[in-house]
Amino acid sequence: MSPAPRPVRRYGTPPALARLALVVPLTLAVLTGCSSTAPAPAGHDAADPAPAAARGTASPEAPRAGRVAAPARVAVPSIGVSSSLMELGLNADRTVEVPPAEKGMTAGWYTGGAVPGQAGAAVIIGHNDTRFGKAVFHDLKKIDKGADITVTDDRGKASHFTVTATESVSKNSFPTEKVYGPTEDHALRLITCDGDFDAQGHPVNNLIVYATLN
Repeated sequence: MSPAPRPVRRYGTPPALARLALVVPLTLAVLTGCSSTAPAPAGHDAADPAPAAARGTASPEAPRAGRVAAPARVAVPSIGVSSSLMELGLNADRTVEVPPAEKGMTAGWYTGGAVPGQAGAAVIIGHNDTRFGKAVFHDLKKIDKGADITVTDDRGKASHFTVTATESVSKNSFPTEKVYGPTEDHALRLITCDGDFDAQGHPVNNLIVYATLN
């Protein structure tokens, strides 16, 4: 069995290579649309996130000395995505937080990974749809290789990424190491739900978009 994940790293400390223990499953669960179960690699069971656990939307603030700027917005012009970013950490059961269903049009940055634009794998999670309707990453499946993804931090600096690949994977075989694993690249991953529905009406797959800094 893989070791337990490290505590969430705060972005105030510059990351070396986003060295997570990488056993945290991606929990892309929503009340409708995305499944109430999620990929649970490395011996962890996925569970519904508690909506109250998701943190508030990032907003610009006066820079603090030594603080690494946090990502504040993500945009994918080719599919019409433009969203503020909330911070996502870990739930009490060590699964990754997701935005609450009522904030389905807002994506979230996983603070346990890299800061977008720095070395390592930065992860942004968004719903496909929720009980309230279509959500921020509903059209993510339409993204093409070579498309631009722009992440702007809370100091106004924009980092541009180019999509290198996409894949739809079963939540039962989520590639945790590939998505969250240490890398010397300045990498970005966008993740949402995908695929057919199970008997409970939940999508059985996750869609992963891989991108690298220009």
